[in-house]
Amino acid sequence: MMGLRHVKGEGHSPSAILDSIGRTLATATNGIKALAEHLATDESFARSLVEAVELVGDGHGRVVVSGVGKSGHIGRKIAATLASTGTSAYFVHPTEASHGDLGMVTSDDVLILLSWSGETAELANMLTYAKRFKVPIVSISSNRDSILARNSEIALVLPKVPEACPHGLAPTTSAMLQLAVGDALAIALLERRGFSAEDFKTFHPGGKLGAQLRLVHELAHVAEQMPLLAVGRPMSEAVIEMSSKGFGVVGIIDGSGVLVGVITDGDLRRHMAGDLLGQPVEEVMSCHPKVIHADVLASAAMEFMQEHKVTVLFLVDEAGMPEGILHIHDLLRAGVA
Repeated sequence: MMGLRHVKGEGHSPSAILDSIGRTLATATNGIKALAEHLATDESFARSLVEAVELVGDGHGRVVVSGVGKSGHIGRKIAATLASTGTSAYFVHPTEASHGDLGMVTSDDVLILLSWSGETAELANMLTYAKRFKVPIVSISSNRDSILARNSEIALVLPKVPEACPHGLAPTTSAMLQLAVGDALAIALLERRGFSAEDFKTFHPGGKLGAQLRLVHELAHVAEQMPLLAVGRPMSEAVIEMSSKGFGVVGIIDGSGVLVGVITDGDLRRHMAGDLLGQPVEEVMSCHPKVIHADVLASAAMEFMQEHKVTVLFLVDEAGMPEGILHIHDLLRAGVA
């Protein structure tokens, strides 16, 4: 039977496994520290990063990312991160590029090519094409004297760090550093562009993330669904309004329509003695209620509710007039939690 031979030994004990995991995490941590120190001490590297952000940010085309093997997998992730944060990007495999996909690349685009050694033969055709059609190249490698780095407009040369693999063969720490630099470029471009949470929502409409990025006015109940009463009305009407609307609360508005208070189940219990139903609502209401604006993210509304231990919030405009009402169940149904 062909294949690798597995020999069971001390490395299979729980303590040995945990030691191995600990060494890998320590190596990864040291790798990131080395990259951060490299940024702080290597002026050429820092300047190249700034130039890469400016090149992509000022460009009119797209970012085309490419690499082979583990660098290719990291490249796919970098392209996906760029695309999801507002920088138009896609991944092209070098082999597919050599068989027609180079036609996707224009002189307005920017190539980001990844190769830890900088000597990846499969990238040769992309280098030749880029030189011929004047497509700028940003390379990510660890070898300043490599073919890739020497043929790049901007060469991001990473520090050489030990791999977590005990044989120094499997790309582990090196792949993580490539990914870290790609993420750093994406976030710098995001912040440079002023990419907002609302923009982010446009590219992430699905799943839990999409739910968290919805605005509260999209989930709120409005118009006749809001339980509201004017100052001066009796508590008997407040009880009916609370029961009919089903939110366990009623908002109290003044003569200008501004929300001045709320009455909750707790307020009813605190005022049970005496002629509760005959009292005017302002005698029972809680003043200065917790409110929220319509353009707040659903995730922020959930956090606000949890922080203040409330289950219902009125949405108000800048003048304090109610625009809607939001129950925590609305957030839960939308998948925010």
